[in-house]
Amino acid sequence: MKNYTKPPLTYIEQANLLLSRGLIADKNDLIKKLKAVSYYRLSGYWHPFRNPDDTFKPGTTLEEIWKRYTFDRQLRLLVIDAIERVEVSVRTQMVYHHSHRYGAFGYTNPANLPKLSTGEFSHLIDSIEIEKRKKRNKEDFLRHYCDTYQETYLPLWIAAEVMAFGTTLTMFKGLEQRLKQNIAVDYGISDSVLQSWLVALNGTRNICAHHGRLWNRELGYRPMIPRPNKHPQWHTPVRVSENRVFAILTILRYMLKLIAPQSRWQSRLEELFRKYPEIPLRLMGFPENWKECPIWME
Repeated sequence: MKNYTKPPLTYIEQANLLLSRGLIADKNDLIKKLKAVSYYRLSGYWHPFRNPDDTFKPGTTLEEIWKRYTFDRQLRLLVIDAIERVEVSVRTQMVYHHSHRYGAFGYTNPANLPKLSTGEFSHLIDSIEIEKRKKRNKEDFLRHYCDTYQETYLPLWIAAEVMAFGTTLTMFKGLEQRLKQNIAVDYGISDSVLQSWLVALNGTRNICAHHGRLWNRELGYRPMIPRPNKHPQWHTPVRVSENRVFAILTILRYMLKLIAPQSRWQSRLEELFRKYPEIPLRLMGFPENWKECPIWME
């Protein structure tokens, strides 16, 4: 371990450093982009173009790096749009099945979320209450409920509207297996696969929400791929590997086919690929013949 001693650099000094390392760019344009994005953030996109001594590989241009940055930003917008649809769909099913079994306030009884520890259950209830207080004066439906009814807690179908994705995921994890299975069957997969997808999508959503680099990232949490004996479309003629963004995109495509078949999401994604033909899809986990995957076929 050593102390961090690097001083902050001015935008001009940052640009001069990059140019001295071999980056091909107009200096004024480079300074403009460093002001807009920041040196450290942009460094994630020029990392593949670096040599071990921090110089750039011959021919590396700012234009090429900037295209990867703008591609990634537009990809995140598409991904978070699809994740929102999946989140709303799963949350709707979870509210439906749980409230029909345990009633409007059944979620406030820890016995009805048996897979959660005491701490996890308390955190779930506290999260909903915090969001309720935060949004009460901003949302008419919350203000109306709180001004009309004496109950301390929100009915589950109202509570769901203030849940963050992470809170939705916590509640899903806490469901008894029979309820998880009832939800998962609507999506044609097992409850364990669905839960792993939700965990992976929540992590991906957090990356998008915090403007993190997504396109060539190796996934920290790898979603389960359905078994080949029951779900051959995930394996033949194209095997969907679980370690790159291709897996997330394929999960989203699969789910959107079920919950929003009219969506143009796949077309918009392919339009993005055509707009940036220089982006190497293999670094996202796309195999050469990915369009032959039944999930991606129109």
